[in-house]
Amino acid sequence: MYAIKTINNISSTGIEYLEKKGCLVSSDLDDPVAILVRSEDLHHKHLNASLLAIARAGAGYNNIPVEKCAEEGIVVFNSPGANAEAVKELELCSLVMASRDVLGSIEWVRSVADRGDEIAALVEKNKGNFAGPELMGKTIGVLGLGAVGALVANAAVDLGMEVLGYDPFMSVDAAWRLSRDVTRADTLEDLLASSDYISLNVPYNESTHHYLSREQFRLMKTGVRIINESREEVVDDEAMIEALCTGTVAKYVTDFPNTALLSAPNVIAMPHLGACTPESEDRCALMAANQIYEYLVNGNIRNSVNLPDVSLNRMGVCRLCVIHRNIPGMINRILDFITAENINVEHMINKPREGYAYTIVDLGARPDIETELSIRAMPDVLRVRVI
Repeated sequence: MYAIKTINNISSTGIEYLEKKGCLVSSDLDDPVAILVRSEDLHHKHLNASLLAIARAGAGYNNIPVEKCAEEGIVVFNSPGANAEAVKELELCSLVMASRDVLGSIEWVRSVADRGDEIAALVEKNKGNFAGPELMGKTIGVLGLGAVGALVANAAVDLGMEVLGYDPFMSVDAAWRLSRDVTRADTLEDLLASSDYISLNVPYNESTHHYLSREQFRLMKTGVRIINESREEVVDDEAMIEALCTGTVAKYVTDFPNTALLSAPNVIAMPHLGACTPESEDRCALMAANQIYEYLVNGNIRNSVNLPDVSLNRMGVCRLCVIHRNIPGMINRILDFITAENINVEHMINKPREGYAYTIVDLGARPDIETELSIRAMPDVLRVRVI
């Protein structure tokens, strides 16, 4: 039985999946082999020695100490695409709110609720104060064409918009999901200069910190409208506020409010609503739970953010799984211990990711505990399991 600790309010869909597989799932565990988490900040939390995996029931993972986990041989998973439909729908709502002062009009109508028979005339007289441009025929630049970005781009095509997409790291799977009517921007600068609307869907990391800053705002059309469903840090708030005050940006809709933005003009800020649907929470929890279980039982890794994705159909009697640094000679050194026991290798795979690598070896017999311990004691080996 695998003991899996839940942190935050995890959808029962994911918990029930693990329990049906025979796992012990509880928020009250001191020595779990895996953690299922949503938004809790784990950077300063103690990670027990037996912990093998952390799965984030959502796409973002900046609440998890990814590098520290890699050094300790702990696989970190996220749930990319599971909340994509929910985020896409909110972005479509945001596009309309960025164009037409829907929120202001609602507040104004409420303010005249006590005017009785005058309301109809007041509405006709003042409705023009809340007017704005249609989306159809306008150009939207979609930055990031992953699970969410591709859905947004395709939906914008359906709305009759001209769609520019930019993603230098777009995967083959993402390319297949994308409408043929989406035009590829050769550079970020080309997209910024051509767009009436900009949709941010890039992951947050060192390379996307302040992805939009003063230099980028200088390239934009006057009156551009920007939607941020990415992360707060992707936009330089100080530069954004300057652009709002000068009119370079007509409206900024963001899911990441802070003190500076809430006092700035023409900002619509929401309380991180992107993935807040019951369907999204179910899908994220189920994906995270499935990834944890597959890793614990079979050693296969899918959607890891700190180690390579590696999957292999099982063969042989048992499976040796080794997380190690990506240095020359590691595989041969591991196999030397196996061949010394005269154990046949039935199947194997090795994949690197930056400074780390993961090796799976299916064996014809279970190695002695001394062999397992010897492999574990090797320099640059971070974690060893025989399953």
